[in-house]
Amino acid sequence: MNVRQHPDAAISRIATAIGEPARARILYCLMDGHARTSTELSVVAEVSPSTASVHLNLLKMAHLVKVCVQGRHRFYSLDGPPVANALECLSVLAVAGGFREKFVPNTPSDLRAARTCYDHIAGAMGVSLHDRFKALGWLLAVPTGADNEYDLSPEGTTAFEALGVDIEATRRLRRRLACACLDWSERRPHVGGALGAALLRIALKRKWVVQDLDSRALEVTTLGRREMLSRFGFHV
Repeated sequence: MNVRQHPDAAISRIATAIGEPARARILYCLMDGHARTSTELSVVAEVSPSTASVHLNLLKMAHLVKVCVQGRHRFYSLDGPPVANALECLSVLAVAGGFREKFVPNTPSDLRAARTCYDHIAGAMGVSLHDRFKALGWLLAVPTGADNEYDLSPEGTTAFEALGVDIEATRRLRRRLACACLDWSERRPHVGGALGAALLRIALKRKWVVQDLDSRALEVTTLGRREMLSRFGFHV
């Protein structure tokens, strides 16, 4: 059967790959953007190294993870931003039944404040940045694009270039410039896409945030708090 002619079969295959608990643990571990060995991921998945290798092969066949070989080591990571976006949306669905009238998050405070969503900023900080960029008129909905796709206004282009983002180079990348990625802890969008990735790189380079090596958490520094207030007008 040609899977390209049957997208329902492809969806079922991907859902089956994600649906096993050990494989789900592997995928969500890789959401922080770090590559890991099969041995490291076996600890995360709570399975033997040989079983982890089987799971990783299945995830690779489903195009959910990719592998980079360096010498004797094989490092696994998510196979691109679309995989991370799908996992983030599944996180929202997973807890959607846990609230009725008012959503009360139970996310750990460090993850809720600021964290990575693959290669962009999520959590309260990411949502606040999205809201401010929209309020300032820097992000504009793309009329003929997807509902969550953004382009930049002239003011936005000038502002992001002043931050150090090479907009022309960012537009040339083989991914959307910017999009609204639904945040699983805040239930509102943060900025994804190539622009979101560029913002995370700048925040890390300028020490506005420091990345936790063992989790997706981002620690907002004192400098970062000052910069968020002075540049964008909100408290983290």
